[in-house]
Amino acid sequence: MQRRDFLKKASIGAAAGAAATVAAPAIAQSLPTIKWRLTSSFPKSLDTIFGGAEVLANRLRAMTGGKFDIRVFPGGEIVPGLQALDAVQQGTVECCHTCSYYYVGKDKAFGFGTSIPFGMNARQMNAWVYYGGGDKLLNDFYANYNVVHFPGGNTGTQMGGWFRKELKSLEDVKGLKMRIAGLGGNVFAALGAVPQQIAGGDIYPALEKGTIDAAEWVGPYDDEKLGFYKVAKHYYYPGWWEPGPMINFFVNKKEWDKLPKEYQEAFQAAAYEANVTMMAEYDHKNPAALSKLLQNGVKLQAYPKDVMEAAYKAAQELYADEAGKNPAFKKIYTEYDKYRKTQNAWFSVAEARMDSFLQSHK
Repeated sequence: MQRRDFLKKASIGAAAGAAATVAAPAIAQSLPTIKWRLTSSFPKSLDTIFGGAEVLANRLRAMTGGKFDIRVFPGGEIVPGLQALDAVQQGTVECCHTCSYYYVGKDKAFGFGTSIPFGMNARQMNAWVYYGGGDKLLNDFYANYNVVHFPGGNTGTQMGGWFRKELKSLEDVKGLKMRIAGLGGNVFAALGAVPQQIAGGDIYPALEKGTIDAAEWVGPYDDEKLGFYKVAKHYYYPGWWEPGPMINFFVNKKEWDKLPKEYQEAFQAAAYEANVTMMAEYDHKNPAALSKLLQNGVKLQAYPKDVMEAAYKAAQELYADEAGKNPAFKKIYTEYDKYRKTQNAWFSVAEARMDSFLQSHK
């Protein structure tokens, strides 16, 4: 797939309503009816992140006159949310909507498809995947698991989680049982915490019962819907392990290769729309949700500096160690880190200066 060439045409997909209506009759006359199933890692109640899959499915139906029909299933209806990739790999379903870093237990290189601690933000991730060679690096890796990858959304920099007790220093991390996904869990473990990976819909009862002491999910909009503030009042920031987490569509490679070219193009356009609109929707919803949380007595707090510094050091040690023994991780990390540094050199100029000025005048 030539993603860069595709993106030159993708503005058609991002504003696809009228164009889809025109194209649908011609497609309907000449192409087969295809019905796929998509399993999500997310509960339907989380309308923004779950909604990314619905954007994909609805747009595909619109662009193909209903001929390419994907039915979306919430996490748990076909397989548990954290087994979505496995279901696609094994051919149980044709595609899924999930987070690549849920599968770092298979290979830590899965972290790059979503986010790694102190990595790239949402805009940088899009730049890397769409234009910076990230798409090929990731898909070369995912080919080992019989899947093809497409960006399917982003939440922006996430919050740092909900804690039942105040986190005053690095010492308070030791022995802490925390729900956290991806390589952030490895870093927290290095700091003395006990990380646990729990699907989104199961976090609240674990936090309420005290099975875990802390939990992270996304940000104010989702977190308020899940009700974490009712059982944990300390809300920390930033989510240094998720500075720009990309959500992912995975498609079974054999099923992808069987699609007519026209359907492949339509799928890519629909996935592109799902990717770029999710971030805007979270940016729209999070401010009001944060205000509501604060009105409910939530204590908004920054991570202690010693926690941030220790986490950063542990993350760099993790990357060096993994790159030394995992060729797949080293291959992606070498290019990822090089691109991240180039991006940060740019973002630290005009963008950082503007942000700094506005923060001093809020």
